[in-house]
Amino acid sequence: MGLSYVRELSEYPTGSRRMRILSMAVLASLIGSYEGQIVPVVPLLLEDLHMSLITYGSVSALALIAGAIAAMIGGRLTDQFGRVRVLVPLMLLTALMCFAMTLVSTPGELLVARAFLSMLDGVVMAATAPLVRDFSPRMGRAQAFGFWTWGPVGANFLAAVIAGFTLPLFDNSWRSQFVIMGVVSLVISLVIAFNIADLSPQLRAQIQQTEKRALAAADTDRPVRMRDLFGHTTMWAHVVGISVWLVLYLTLSLFGQTMLAQSFGLSAASASAVMSGFWVLNLGTLIAVGRLSDRLQLRKPITAVGTVVAVVMTGYLVVLMGGDTISIGQLLVTGALLGAGMGAAYAPWMANYSENTEDIDPRLQGSAWGVFSFLTRVMAVLVLFLMPRVVAATSWSAWLSIALVCMVLFLPVMLLFRGPWRRPQAREDVAPGVEKAER
Repeated sequence: MGLSYVRELSEYPTGSRRMRILSMAVLASLIGSYEGQIVPVVPLLLEDLHMSLITYGSVSALALIAGAIAAMIGGRLTDQFGRVRVLVPLMLLTALMCFAMTLVSTPGELLVARAFLSMLDGVVMAATAPLVRDFSPRMGRAQAFGFWTWGPVGANFLAAVIAGFTLPLFDNSWRSQFVIMGVVSLVISLVIAFNIADLSPQLRAQIQQTEKRALAAADTDRPVRMRDLFGHTTMWAHVVGISVWLVLYLTLSLFGQTMLAQSFGLSAASASAVMSGFWVLNLGTLIAVGRLSDRLQLRKPITAVGTVVAVVMTGYLVVLMGGDTISIGQLLVTGALLGAGMGAAYAPWMANYSENTEDIDPRLQGSAWGVFSFLTRVMAVLVLFLMPRVVAATSWSAWLSIALVCMVLFLPVMLLFRGPWRRPQAREDVAPGVEKAER
C-alpha cells in the first residue's frame, strides 16, 4: 500500500479488511467529536477567564457558525480530492489545536481558538460520514451509521469520564484536559492514518448492495455538480425534514438536565439519571433497529414508527410538566422510551439519506453529508439563541411543545423521501457485476 497516508483502493474491500477500514471511520467520528468537547471544564473556564455565561454563549454560537460553513465546504472537498486526503492531515492539525487551547487567556483568544477548532472539526466530521457510506454496502448501512452516531454521543461520555478522573490530579486545571485531549487525539489520529484507506473515484461512483455486488455506477464522464443534488425534491425534503427533527434532539442534548431540573424540581443527579436512561436506550436502538432496517431493507416505515413513538412520548412529557406530583420512575420510563424512539428513527433515516443521494449521483456523498453537518450546527445555533428566550418569556413546556410540533412536521415531509414502504420481494443474487439501480 506504500508509505503515503493516502491508500487508494482499486477493488472494493471485503471481510475483515472492509470492517477494519469502516471501524477507523467510526473511530475518526469519535475523536473528531471528542476534540471539540469543552462542556466538562466550562465552569473552570468561566472563572479563570473572568467571562460571563452570556459571553461564553456568544463565543460558542460564533464558533458553531464557523464550523457550519467549514462543514459545507469540507463535504465538497472530500468529493473532489478524496476522503482520506482531507481527513488525516486535518485530524492531526486538530489534535495540535487542542494543545494551542492551553495558551488561551482572554475571551477574544478563546473565540479565535474555538472558531478555528470548530472549522477543522466541521471538515473532519463531514469527511467521516461519506467514508462510512463508502465502506458500508446497503445491506448493512443503517447499522453502520448507527455506530457512526456513537461518535458524537460517545464523545460527551468520554470527555466527562476523563475529566472526572483527571481534574483532581491536576489541581482542577482546565488546561490539563486539552493537553490530555491533544495527546489522545494525536495518538489515535496516527493509528487511523496507518489503517484507513480510500476508494478510487471509480469505486466511489458505484452503489454497493453487498460486498461483492454492485447495483449501479455513475456516468463518470458527466461532471459532478452540486446543483444536480438539490435539483431533486427528495433532497430538499430530507434537508427540511431533518432540520425540524433536530430541534427536539438538540434541545435534549444541550439542555436536557436543565429542563428536567427546572420543570420538575429534580436534583442535578436525578436529572442526569433520567438523561442517562434516554441516552442508553438511544444508543441501543441505533444499533438494534439499524440492524433490523438492514435485514428488512426498509428505511421509511421504521423511521416513521420511531418518530411517532418520539412524538407520543414528547407529548406525554409536556403533559407531565403540567401535573402536580411526578415520580422519578415516570420520568425515567418516559425519557428512556423517548430515547428509544429517536434512536429507532435516526439510523434508518441516515441510511435513507445516503441511498437517496446515491440514486441521484454516488459521487456527491461528501457534498450531501457536508450539508447535513452544516444543518446540524446551524440548528444548534438557533436552539441556543431561541430556546432561552422562549423559556424566559413562557415556560419549558411551551418550548417543548414547539419541538413537538417540529417533530410532527417531519412525518408528512417523509412522504417525499425515496424508498419502499413495504419489504421488497426477495431476489436471487447474481454474480458480481453492475446492475441498474432501482429508482
